[in-house]
Amino acid sequence: MPQRPRIGITTYHREGEARLAFSLPSAYVDAVRAGGGMPLLLPPGETRPAVMLDYVDALVFGGGGDLDPAHFEGESHDTNYFVDHERDVFELELMRAALERRTPVLAICRGMQELNVALGGSLHARVHELPDRLDHRRPEHDDMDVQYGPRHTIALRPGGTFHRLAGSTEITVNSLHWQALDRVAPGLRIEAEASDGTIEAVSIRDAKDFALGVQWHPEYRVLDDAFSAKLFATFGAAARRRAEARAKGDLALRRVPGAPLTA
Repeated sequence: MPQRPRIGITTYHREGEARLAFSLPSAYVDAVRAGGGMPLLLPPGETRPAVMLDYVDALVFGGGGDLDPAHFEGESHDTNYFVDHERDVFELELMRAALERRTPVLAICRGMQELNVALGGSLHARVHELPDRLDHRRPEHDDMDVQYGPRHTIALRPGGTFHRLAGSTEITVNSLHWQALDRVAPGLRIEAEASDGTIEAVSIRDAKDFALGVQWHPEYRVLDDAFSAKLFATFGAAARRRAEARAKGDLALRRVPGAPLTA
């Protein structure tokens, strides 16, 4: 039986005043397993994040917290939450290194925002305060099924990657974010938008394999949603191809157009 591909998942900031623990919602782990991968948790703080790419076949960049606006020339605000310098620096460097090596990447919520910033784009800090925008923030409710429940539809770019995966031009997604893409980085292609114009999904232009970002959380109850299951299965297949290429020594470290070089 072939070994499952190793999929790294970035973890959340250090928790509590004592900062004694990193955390990660178990839904990410369950979704990676559902897609056929072996999850490996990657805590921030490594001084050379690119070295981790020698041990994984793909990466999930997860959600949780805001990017410091300083990374995209934005202004800090007292509503920014869970801003963590250690995590920002670690994940942005890891993202750039992964794109250079063409490592399969699935960037979720904050992860999609990092993808855009890593390639030179910018973010809206509080998208719900913009004129004519929906309130994309997490619902104030104790029930997780309500927090992560369906919120609105998104339109998929005809002929795009998500259109091909879904087999339709529209799907319904959850919504739990404050920040959203503003100026789209040159290396990205818009794959989906909400009715208010908020960018909901992107892909890497000219990517040779899986390199996608989504603004919602497809990992939650992945087996209950056909599109989410297919997304993670397709991601797992890309990781498996990467693992097979690694085993054969066929990996070419070619840089993605528009991705800045790391030091």
